[in-house]
Amino acid sequence: MKKTYKNLLLLSIVILLIIAPILVIKDSEFAGSDSLAEEAIPESYTPWFKPLWEPPGGETETLIFTLQGAIGTGVIAYFLGYMKGKTKNVNN
Repeated sequence: MKKTYKNLLLLSIVILLIIAPILVIKDSEFAGSDSLAEEAIPESYTPWFKPLWEPPGGETETLIFTLQGAIGTGVIAYFLGYMKGKTKNVNN
């Protein structure tokens, strides 16, 4: 099987895995773990400490979360590329 066909097959499987829950589960609310945890916390709960810095809005939290993910992805991609280059040099 050609590499192009393998890549297209894998891409199709990923797309199917993303779309399948949306099509199969009708009228379902896909709530995140944050909202479910907020519902589980009783009203009488008092926080143990206050945060050092409170982000000004939800957009800032999203930006920081996305930036953290991008940095992590960059580190992983660098490591994988480094290891691939290292094995390529050993084989040559």
